Amino acid sequence: MPPTTLTPAIRDEIARLGRADIMVGIPSFRNAATIGYVVRAAHAGLVQYFPDQKPVLVNSDAGSPDGTQRVVIETEPPDYVESILLVRPTNRLDRVTLTYPEIDGTGGKGAALRAIFEMAAALDVQALVVVDSDLRSIAPEWIELLAGPILKGGYDFVAPLYARYKYDGTITNTVTYPLTRALYGHRIRQPIGGDFGVSGDLVRHYLEQEGWTADISKFGIDIWMTTTALAGGFAVCQTRLGAKVHDPKDPGADLGPMFRQVVGTILRLAVDHPDAWLGVKGSHDVPAYGFERIIDPPPLEVNAIRLLDEFHSGSLAMADAWRRALEPATAEAVLLLAAEAGPRADAASQKLGIGGENVESHPSTLEMAEALAGFHFPDDLWARVVYDLVIASRKGELETSHLVAALVPIYFGRVGSLVVECRHLDAADAEERVERQAREFELLKPYLVERWRALDAALEDGA
Repeated sequence: MPPTTLTPAIRDEIARLGRADIMVGIPSFRNAATIGYVVRAAHAGLVQYFPDQKPVLVNSDAGSPDGTQRVVIETEPPDYVESILLVRPTNRLDRVTLTYPEIDGTGGKGAALRAIFEMAAALDVQALVVVDSDLRSIAPEWIELLAGPILKGGYDFVAPLYARYKYDGTITNTVTYPLTRALYGHRIRQPIGGDFGVSGDLVRHYLEQEGWTADISKFGIDIWMTTTALAGGFAVCQTRLGAKVHDPKDPGADLGPMFRQVVGTILRLAVDHPDAWLGVKGSHDVPAYGFERIIDPPPLEVNAIRLLDEFHSGSLAMADAWRRALEPATAEAVLLLAAEAGPRADAASQKLGIGGENVESHPSTLEMAEALAGFHFPDDLWARVVYDLVIASRKGELETSHLVAALVPIYFGRVGSLVVECRHLDAADAEERVERQAREFELLKPYLVERWRALDAALEDGA
């Protein structure tokens, strides 16, 4: 990992604070509309659940022009929180807002968190809680749920366990959950959830790691945190936070860059840590902390027709890359599906009156899914696609970033299929659909291991 890039002003702030027991870190950019609520909830949680700990709240911002940092400092004075909770803490909360330094010219969530890690280590905190700045569902209890397992239960890494709408979290549902589970044997349902608890020991371990990439400086940070904790043998658990209400994203319109950063990171980590997963068979539950919540998350509309159209058009531009990255049988099966996806998307558009003169047509997700009924991207084929990408990343014939860019249209096809398949399912049945896919990844892991070991043998023979 690069040496510290903390500015003299930040180091002076660390010297002023001296030390702290517990820290809440909030990375942000242009979140003036939501971060005030997050700060109030975090402040209340620190007062209510950890009144005898010395707390600090650190906002690591990208230089937001909308006044995000000002909101952090000016949000409700301490007396407000103490009066509504009827608790007077031993130590007052220090709030710090800083503009984080970029890492090798790259900024993003990971760069923001690295500054928070360095401050947490310098202050010798026992527990660090990280929460997103666009949360609308955070409650004071979240601070206890994320820090409690560390301070009371001896855990090092606390992953969130959310109730999410069936079309939300598509990168998690299709890649990071099933692949992390199959590789490392831990059923961490939300390995890129965005809200975590981290022990002081694990913070220091993070700071000792080499190979901090541009993707890790961006949205690759969450899967890097989870995987590094698992590969390092740290004690991990999950905590039930209820529904996560934040700024949702349509997977076909908004998630391309995030997908590339997250999946690029998870592939590189798989290549870097084979000793942590080659011998793992099956998976096991991860302890879950907190009371189970029965709550319906807000719905999310998804443009399923666009997903299939992107899958088809991607195949026209990237067929050669798919054939280079995937096993021949896998590549041909994907290309056949992509060829089917294009006409289905066109027929669905015509049926629903999308495009042409009817530019005002805005069909619902259900209407689009019904019009696409019959399209199916099999679980086993998707698992083979992902496993082939792990092997291709290790071979290095194509840059991992190029491999992941080629995978994006296939991911769109996979998500489009899930939208079609889950259109009439309730939350429980949709979750079972995700579990079925994860079990398929486990069943096919011998395929990955066999290909990995064959590559080992080939490399030894060529040495």
